[in-house]
Amino acid sequence: MIRKLLPHPLLTLLLIVAWQMLVNKLTLGNLVLGAILGLVIPILTAPYWPNRPRLRSLPRIVEYILVVLWDIVIANIQVAGIILFKRNASTRPAWINVPLRLHTPEAITVLAGTITMTPGTISSDLSADGHTLLVHCLHAPDPDAIRDQIKSRYERRLMEIFE
Repeated sequence: MIRKLLPHPLLTLLLIVAWQMLVNKLTLGNLVLGAILGLVIPILTAPYWPNRPRLRSLPRIVEYILVVLWDIVIANIQVAGIILFKRNASTRPAWINVPLRLHTPEAITVLAGTITMTPGTISSDLSADGHTLLVHCLHAPDPDAIRDQIKSRYERRLMEIFE
């Protein structure tokens, strides 16, 4: 019974929190509407999620979030420096192929979203076989180092969380 009402409890909680952040005002009405959305949306989308992703370790999830937040702050500073102080001729934009060891669609989606949220990089495409992610980098003097950084900072942690 509870599984039918809460097919994805974490999604329910995430939707309630996201709604509160969107309305930016904590009132009883907003909380009730957020709870309604948080309950109804997972029920309506449950048929599209036949296999729920298994998250293995809450401490690893918290660690991943902290690493991503730190990287976003650092990348903002770096991108500001590139925009303000580098000449266009001295920037080295690059397309980088990142081979993936991740297999679950949820983990690949989180990786692509993380790369896109980090200023200066954007996930552009996923190969048809799902084994390579194409990333554009605003300034990549050493594309191999950036690829290795993505794999070590993000992909390795996501493998520990999802697989």
